[in-house]
Amino acid sequence: MYNIQTLNKIAACGTDLLDKSKYTFGDEVANPDAILVRSAAMHDMEFGDKLLAIARAGAGVNNIPIDKCSEKGIVVFNTPGANANAVKELVICGLLLSSRKIAASMDWIKTLKGKGDEVGKLVEKGKSQFVGPEIMGKKLGVVGLGAIGVLVANAAAALGMDVIGYDPFLNVEHALKLSGKVEYVKDVKEIYEKCDYITLHVPATPDTKGMIDKDAIALMKKSVRLLNFSRDSLVVEADVIAALENGGMACYVTDFGSDDLIGKENVICLPHLGASTPESEDNCAVMAVKEVIDYIDNGNIKNSVNLPNMSMAITGDAKICVIHKNVEGVINNITAPVSAAGLNIENMESKSKKDYAYTCLDVKGNTAGIEDKLKAVENVVGVRVVK
Repeated sequence: MYNIQTLNKIAACGTDLLDKSKYTFGDEVANPDAILVRSAAMHDMEFGDKLLAIARAGAGVNNIPIDKCSEKGIVVFNTPGANANAVKELVICGLLLSSRKIAASMDWIKTLKGKGDEVGKLVEKGKSQFVGPEIMGKKLGVVGLGAIGVLVANAAAALGMDVIGYDPFLNVEHALKLSGKVEYVKDVKEIYEKCDYITLHVPATPDTKGMIDKDAIALMKKSVRLLNFSRDSLVVEADVIAALENGGMACYVTDFGSDDLIGKENVICLPHLGASTPESEDNCAVMAVKEVIDYIDNGNIKNSVNLPNMSMAITGDAKICVIHKNVEGVINNITAPVSAAGLNIENMESKSKKDYAYTCLDVKGNTAGIEDKLKAVENVVGVRVVK
């Protein structure tokens, strides 16, 4: 039996996929083989030697200590694209909110409560203060063309916007899904300089932290409307506030409220609603559970943030799965004890991702004792035998 610990409520449509004859799961499970998590903070957690995988039911993994997991041979999964449609819809809503002053108008009309028959006349008299432009025909810059960015770009183009996209790491899968109406540029400065609206869809990394600062804002139109439904750390809040106050920006819409932003004029703060739909939660749960099952049962990796994707069928007697540091000579040091144990390697695959790699050997023969031998190999951090 494998033990799966849930740190947050995981939708039943996901956990129902776990075979009860092979898996036990719940928030009280001790010494887990895998953990399913949404937003729970894990940086101060101690991980047992049995822990094989952590699956985040969502895209962001800031709540998980990735480096610590890699060092212990723990695969960390996320669920890219599972909440993409939910976020896309909210971004489109944000575009309209930023243009038409809808939120401010709703607050204002509440002040007319109790005016009786005067409400109609007061509305007609006061509505001019909430005039705003249509989005059709305006330029939208989409920074980051991953699962969410592509959906946003395509939807905005379908609404008649002139869309420009930027992503230095655009992969083939997402490029193929991108509408032919979307212009792709190789320099983000083109978006800053040309666009009426800019929406951010990049991960939080040391390279993207504070990417929207006073220097970036200085390149933008003074009428620009900026949307951030990605991560709060992408934006230097003080610089955005200063731009709003001195006329260097028209509006800032964010899904990440802060004390400094709340109540500021021309700032629309939402309480992190991006993935807050039942459909999104279901999609994330299903994807996370499937990732864990495929890794535990078959040794396959898909959508890991710290190890490469790899899928290899078992044609021999067993599949030896080795997580190791991405340094020279390790593969020779792995295959040597396997051959010395009398095992015949039928097939082998090895892939790397930054500092770590994953090597799988499809073997014939008796694998008894091979795990301990491989765990003793320098730079190997995790070994499993799957049959």
